[in-house]
Amino acid sequence: MTQEEQSRSSTAQATKTDDEGGTKSQDEAEEPPVNTLKWTTASEVDNFGFDIYRALSEDGPFERITAEPIPGAGTIDEPQNYVFIDDKIDPTRDYYYYIESISLGGVREVFSPVIRAPAKRPAADEGEE
Repeated sequence: MTQEEQSRSSTAQATKTDDEGGTKSQDEAEEPPVNTLKWTTASEVDNFGFDIYRALSEDGPFERITAEPIPGAGTIDEPQNYVFIDDKIDPTRDYYYYIESISLGGVREVFSPVIRAPAKRPAADEGEE
């Protein structure tokens, strides 16, 4: 299966992790909001890993936010699940992400469509009292 075929048979999504509906004790500090990207590959061929890119608009500009690639599984015929947590966000902004795959030979290909992660809470209106 080629990298392009992998893209067609994979899923990627951004999910919110701060709205899980659980109750917290008063002593438990509120966790800072994060964006969590989850994706699955049906199989992989010579996959070195993945880089994550982020932007403030769907059209970019996109900036790589992974310091090092997320390790891939090389060559495997079994589904693989991946997770990336972006904890450097402003909870009042929408963010846009895409995932790029990197082959063992260093070839980079866009792996996912652009994924929108909506704001976690509305921006405070400075004019309201």
